Amino acid sequence: MTRFVLVSDTTLSYEYRHFPLLDFLPCAPGKAIPGPIYRFLKGPEPPNVNGIVKYAPYAIRKIEASLVRAFGRDSVVVVDEDYLGQYVDDKTEVIGVSTMDPLGLGPTTMSYYALFGGDLDAWVRREWDSLMEKVNKAREGKKAKLIVGGPGVWEFTILRDEIDKYKVDYYVQGETDDVVAELFRQVAEDNIDKQMFFNGYMSYDENFHKVLKKDEKFLARGITQSAYPRLEDIPEIINPSMKGMVEVMRGCGVGCDFCEVTLRPLRYMPLNMIVDEIKINVAGGVDNAWLHSDEIFGYKHGHFFEPNEEALSELFSTVMSVPGVKTSNPTHGRISIPAGYPEMMEKLSKILKAGPRNWIGIQTGLETGSEELAKKHMPNKTLPLRIGVDGSWQDIVWQGVFVETRNYWRSAFTIQVGQEGETPEDLWETIALINKLSNSYVDGRPFEFTVTPLVNVPLGRIKSKKLNTSMLDVNGLAVYYASYRHLAKMAARDGFRDAHGNAFLKLATGGLISFGGRLMMDFIEKKAQKAGVDIDKVKRYGIESTDEITSLAQFARA
Repeated sequence: MTRFVLVSDTTLSYEYRHFPLLDFLPCAPGKAIPGPIYRFLKGPEPPNVNGIVKYAPYAIRKIEASLVRAFGRDSVVVVDEDYLGQYVDDKTEVIGVSTMDPLGLGPTTMSYYALFGGDLDAWVRREWDSLMEKVNKAREGKKAKLIVGGPGVWEFTILRDEIDKYKVDYYVQGETDDVVAELFRQVAEDNIDKQMFFNGYMSYDENFHKVLKKDEKFLARGITQSAYPRLEDIPEIINPSMKGMVEVMRGCGVGCDFCEVTLRPLRYMPLNMIVDEIKINVAGGVDNAWLHSDEIFGYKHGHFFEPNEEALSELFSTVMSVPGVKTSNPTHGRISIPAGYPEMMEKLSKILKAGPRNWIGIQTGLETGSEELAKKHMPNKTLPLRIGVDGSWQDIVWQGVFVETRNYWRSAFTIQVGQEGETPEDLWETIALINKLSNSYVDGRPFEFTVTPLVNVPLGRIKSKKLNTSMLDVNGLAVYYASYRHLAKMAARDGFRDAHGNAFLKLATGGLISFGGRLMMDFIEKKAQKAGVDIDKVKRYGIESTDEITSLAQFARA
């Protein structure tokens, strides 16, 4: 019936009540979130027509577009996992699966293990196991080959012994927009061109240099291929993506020493391509344009990463002028740009129609409150501002959140615990920064941001498959407590305001978010106290002399 069937696990295809950051709910351990609560917050089943999904993750839509370009529209379907049996038959050649965090080794998931311990049994893992059971049941007794791709493939290189039980033919690593059609054909024919595709995967040594490792179960771009697709070979999506996502650029270039993304070359999607993809989403009923980039303020940047105000204004204006688009926000961006360019941020905010009922959410790698760690691991993070010359690292962060909150932007910060060379003093500087930001105000309004701590887990512990809470020492637990204390404050303040749906759904979702935030904080507080954390010290650290910060001068004195 269909040559190629594409599917993703449900953690990537549900809306999670449209609540900010609730998409990370599946990262929680299965034992921590009861099934009924998880399924309620996950939201209703995504819409489909006879099993063919209306919306799909952006990566799946790119693969679909590449296959359709090569083999025609009737050759490919993107289906809901519960309908696989209707579309996988004796003529199906390849089933393609996209995944983000299949084994539960992603940074957020591992950070929950640091708190709860136990086996690798997060909801992401449960959802993955359920999907693979359905996939293999649908292909049982048939010729269809199984390919798994997406950003989560690296996890199988760590837990190599998990591969066989899923009956996957190949795990595919890297960007494949331009070669995926040939890849599917060769896999279907069981005839891999070893010049075009490398049997193995790319990893990194202790100096963060690329290393190629041979492995018959993995495929990557071969030696006869360029390392990445050319811009002109990346296809436009032909069906709507989840949450209206469209890609505006690839790569970053900032050069943080812990980030693989920075090694990818910068490429900017043509405006006409961006508009075409937004129109596809609008036609599918999506009025938001979610602009994916690894660093939006690096879009067509100038020297030393100076933001290109003209290019950013043109991008956002073009997006917002597409008929049917009501809202838009970027995925990722640095905090230093709002700090150094408040007038530009005000202009961009007006273009995006930011306001009290339209907050512009953006994910930001804050990483640390320590100036020493910031200079060591991410010296270019503040460019074109410079730590020392344009203020301390914490000064720049505070000013950035000040400008963001004033213009109705909300950063979702991540911070790291366990960085190389980290000291207890570094962690307490992070606590001080969190507390100062949490008690800061602009125009009478509290700073709007979330902060999620991520723990760096040694590979040896991951490979053991049994994790314990000793991954966090007393200072790391103190950081976690400060972070979740602020998150509980945000949940109580914004849980009901940001909930969607009818009155009952708003009440239920807002109530669960607010209650969950408080419950999580109480859990960590008890855990931290038991480990010897001075809770009162955490609560007041960095703000001993003030309860409210409204200016950079006051912040510096706190």
